[in-house]
Amino acid sequence: MPANNSPTRLDFVLTPAHHSRAFGADARFVPDGQPKPVVVFVHGFKGFKDWGHFNVLADYVAQHGYVFVKLDLSHNGVVLGGTGDLEDLDAFGRNNFSLELDDIGCLLDALHQPGATPVPASEMDLSRLYLVGHSRGGGLVMLKAAEDPRVRAVAAWAPITNVNPGWPDDMMQHWQQTGVWHVENARTKQQLPLYYQIVEDFHANRLRLDIPHNVRRKLRQPLLVIHGEQDETLPVHKVHSLKELKPDTELHILPAAGHMFGGAHPWPEPHLPEPAQTLADTTLAFFDRIA
Repeated sequence: MPANNSPTRLDFVLTPAHHSRAFGADARFVPDGQPKPVVVFVHGFKGFKDWGHFNVLADYVAQHGYVFVKLDLSHNGVVLGGTGDLEDLDAFGRNNFSLELDDIGCLLDALHQPGATPVPASEMDLSRLYLVGHSRGGGLVMLKAAEDPRVRAVAAWAPITNVNPGWPDDMMQHWQQTGVWHVENARTKQQLPLYYQIVEDFHANRLRLDIPHNVRRKLRQPLLVIHGEQDETLPVHKVHSLKELKPDTELHILPAAGHMFGGAHPWPEPHLPEPAQTLADTTLAFFDRIA
């Protein structure tokens, strides 16, 4: 049920045990002393927790009786105390999927450890802990839930369906020889480095990072997948494979929606873009049925 009160925002910093690069997170909730289900949101590739309409989304979910927590994955290029945008490109290049999964695990551990976050334990019902991820984050939350039974359900928004997108042989040869491959950030025109270590990490942790295998064999929690019919980044036909791998997946295709579900950065409006509003309401209805 929506609350009339504005949510409280609590910002905090975590330093994981698996590396020394601290990362920021924030939590939104309406403080009423009642335990509320917890949603942890994971951004995508070239994304960050305060991108576009994500803060509007956080407030909206919090007003519907949830604690909404989002994090900057530690190597996404955001600097604590910096501009809030991608500026540490070396860190971006040193990122990989194993680091990201462990970052999510660090946050989940902190939520379960009294005093490790500023969110009062009385406000959280961690028996109803849900993961939501967008794009690459959608793939990450499916993988994380497959290895962490504390997660009650998962929502993947326009998710990747494979960590290895099918890199061409000539690209791989050049990448290995030079040690770096650059991708352009279309929004900022930055040339973002990807060091070859991400490939090495994939091969070293192939089973852990195999989305089809983990969805088919290990993901026991309810799964919601929402994809835009006009997704310009990840073609919609790919997402149907998740339904084949896990037949009880709840799959929604949003007509005319693109990869960002109407959002852009920056987002000056106080309300969600229409496709993102549908996305949020569909996700909340899914979690409410589980609760």
